[in-house]
Amino acid sequence: MNLQITQNNDSVIGTLSGRLDTAASAQFARDMQPLLDNADKHVVLDCTKLEFISSSGLRLFLSLRKETIAKGGNVTIRNVSPELKQVFTITGFFSLFNFE
Repeated sequence: MNLQITQNNDSVIGTLSGRLDTAASAQFARDMQPLLDNADKHVVLDCTKLEFISSSGLRLFLSLRKETIAKGGNVTIRNVSPELKQVFTITGFFSLFNFE
């Protein structure tokens, strides 16, 4: 699992690649700190290269969403594969996020 973060004036983009499984979740939780630090902005999670997400990964997405709501920001998830979209739909997470 790899997370690359880029910032511009009004948004922060986290580009994910690989598998966000249970084993990778602990490292992702540390790596996503800059996203949490900028939760007052528009946070974009680009999932073009994300191959898999486990319940642990979904929980981290949810914690980011909660932090952005608390700080007045928002989260958009973009470029989700049909397989990952199905995971978000089945778990009920699809209605919690903005998708592009």
